[in-house]
Amino acid sequence: MTKADKRLAAMRTNPRDWRIEDLETVARRYGVTWDQPGTSHVTFRGPNGNKLTVPAHKPIKPVYVAGFVALIDSLGAADDD
Repeated sequence: MTKADKRLAAMRTNPRDWRIEDLETVARRYGVTWDQPGTSHVTFRGPNGNKLTVPAHKPIKPVYVAGFVALIDSLGAADDD
């Protein structure tokens, strides 16, 4: 299990107190791209076309972390452990 996989598992059990850098680590592992075009928000885009925009405030609110986990789950890659 990689560090990104461990972070994703931790996000599932506790969606509190995460930072954008943590989401980017998991996104990189699962092939999700992101950009922050000079705003206070980061947009994550999955290869399947799904996207999620997350405010880049610290810490990220749990609702956005749960949405990010759902985005990863929609790829079907999270089940390949």
